[in-house]
Amino acid sequence: MKAKIYVTLKSAVLDPQGQAVAKTLGRMGYPEVTSVRIGKYIEMEINGDVTRERIETMCEKLLANTVIEQYRIEL
Repeated sequence: MKAKIYVTLKSAVLDPQGQAVAKTLGRMGYPEVTSVRIGKYIEMEINGDVTRERIETMCEKLLANTVIEQYRIEL
């Protein structure tokens, strides 16, 4: 099984890296870009019969900082 995990900052958390990228894109001639949020994408190959809850536990314990990040899982 393949699990795809998308980790992004919560909407209330500032994203200085995303702001820097948005400003740079504007200076490079891409004024249509008004906002950028940076996240991470994790893809895992999983052997055996693993539940969604087990993958959520992995996210909660290691893959996402749930104080400032949220995650979404696709199986």
